[in-house]
Amino acid sequence: MSQSGTHNAAEREVDIRGISANAGERLTLQAYEKLQVNDSLILLNDRKPDELYETFECEFAGSFSWNTFSTDAGEYRVRMTKRAATALPRIVANTTELATTSDAKGSVWQLEPGARDLDSNIIALPPHDEIAQHVGPDLDVLIHVLHGSGELETELDTISLQPGLLLWLPKKSQRRFTAGPDGLQYFTVHQRKPTLGITTGSPR
Repeated sequence: MSQSGTHNAAEREVDIRGISANAGERLTLQAYEKLQVNDSLILLNDRKPDELYETFECEFAGSFSWNTFSTDAGEYRVRMTKRAATALPRIVANTTELATTSDAKGSVWQLEPGARDLDSNIIALPPHDEIAQHVGPDLDVLIHVLHGSGELETELDTISLQPGLLLWLPKKSQRRFTAGPDGLQYFTVHQRKPTLGITTGSPR
């Protein structure tokens, strides 16, 4: 966050003083999304906007500018300028740097921006652990095996898993994952279930 002084009187002001952080975030995001490229808004806040800045970094990294300056009353003014029409393509992870210990379990990485059409996770299973047999969700899932080994049991057969394999899990197909002696880690991606507004997605 950089420092700045005065602002253009024609810029729209959004006042989130005296309301909850969640409500203030929603109002700010709604106002920002209505901006044209190179337009700005001035945010009035009665608390340091660090969490709000982190939300904008998560949703719009590289596509906005943010200038913060304090008023004499101890309140905060922030100028946000929209530099691109949409969120920008960006690197979200390097899987070669996400290797975890063999006893890691569960979702060890998730795709975080709330305004997205996809869900994505890296799932880790400790050695010889499993995800019990179940029927998958009503959507297709693509899996890329990253580390370790294991097996995928389907309705009729068993597939050996090793790094580099890409697997397609059709919607509602039966599956059971079992990790090998070195554990198992795999990357998943699928269409996101509909949500309202911009929120932080839950692991899937």
